[in-house]
Amino acid sequence: MKTTRTALAFLLGAAFFAAAYLGVRSITRATSDGQAPGEFEETHVDARAATAADLRIRAAEGQLKQRPQNPDGYNLLAAAYMQKARETGDFGFNAKAEAALDESARVAPDDYDALKLHAKLLLTYHRFAEALAAARRAQAQRPEDHDVYGAITDACVELGDYECAVEAAQRMVDLRPDAASYARVSYLRSLHGDREGAVEAMLVAVKAADPRDPESVAWYRAHLGDELLNAGRREEAEREYERALAVFPDYHVALAAQARARLAAGDYTAAASLFERAQGRVPLPDTAAALGDVYAKLGRAEDARRQYELVEFIERTAGAAPGTYSRQLALFWADHDIKLDEALAVARRERESRADIFTEDALAWCLYKKGQLAEARDSIERALRLGTRDARMLYHAGMIYTALGDARKGGDYLRRALEINPGFDALQSEAARQSLASRAIKGSGV
Repeated sequence: MKTTRTALAFLLGAAFFAAAYLGVRSITRATSDGQAPGEFEETHVDARAATAADLRIRAAEGQLKQRPQNPDGYNLLAAAYMQKARETGDFGFNAKAEAALDESARVAPDDYDALKLHAKLLLTYHRFAEALAAARRAQAQRPEDHDVYGAITDACVELGDYECAVEAAQRMVDLRPDAASYARVSYLRSLHGDREGAVEAMLVAVKAADPRDPESVAWYRAHLGDELLNAGRREEAEREYERALAVFPDYHVALAAQARARLAAGDYTAAASLFERAQGRVPLPDTAAALGDVYAKLGRAEDARRQYELVEFIERTAGAAPGTYSRQLALFWADHDIKLDEALAVARRERESRADIFTEDALAWCLYKKGQLAEARDSIERALRLGTRDARMLYHAGMIYTALGDARKGGDYLRRALEINPGFDALQSEAARQSLASRAIKGSGV
């Protein structure tokens, strides 16, 4: 990686805001019910139940009443709707944000804040190349605004341009070392295999988080827990998940994270209960697949079947932008040895638009399941190019190299996967152990 010495020293030496990208349910324009341009239906929320996003929506609506031809109110409303989408998992709020930004563009076509927000919204739609282009246009207007470098970092990470991501994150933290910039530093350190450095940076992000925004605080806490879990510090991770839920109760991100921690501990009953709660809050294909696997592990075959059916149903009906869950769906099919031709086709299409390591990993796994081992090896090597310590990715590498006949390399990857997280997946972690046991039996001549 050709990166400045300063950036490498800060980001990678010691050891992204990994935003939960949300899709779109439908594009509901502000004028759809006979409203005039610039008019938005006023939001009514019980004051006792109002969240930070609700309060910001109200404030923006009040500003729009007073100054309907000023873009600031529309921009504030768009940002508040995007925050509400994160709070609730309701993709429809992103559609409302887009409508607000359309109105902002109508009254002020070259408004900087609208352009920056549009870049962030494109990220939620998984239109990463377009998001990067929009963020670059915003950067050209105001190169000293640290916030725009967050969108650049996120887009570059998803496109697999890690040199760009490191440089943008470094610039962001140089301009303003806040929670958002340190979260991106943490994620980049994690991607480059520096787990302790990732934990260190996320701790700073947690301390810098704005207590007036409980969802954001909970997000930082939950992702600190994820980094702790991946560093083998499960008990500390679970404490962070509890703190996240104390700040923002029933937060689906923290509930699913707690479930993964219980999997790592081998507590499948608790994991099932937590996945059920997360799924009840925000139905997601990942959660349905994980819950189905836990049910399968517990011998609840019919419950598992119903969850597996939900994976594709949610992907079709949840309202996310087309392709949002493509990678997850391809991995689900490959994990369960179903629709393998379709899984490979989906993974190849995904790889055409983004070259990040996790897309390479998904493609490698689908190629392996189709028996295309040489190509699978090439793809998994690209996935491993940063030295990322991801248990699932290392498991995939282990199975691929074992199938290629390289028992030593395959076994090494499988052991590393289980060392990082012995319960990284309810079913696949057991497959890793069985593969290692089979190698041991063959090696003993039994």
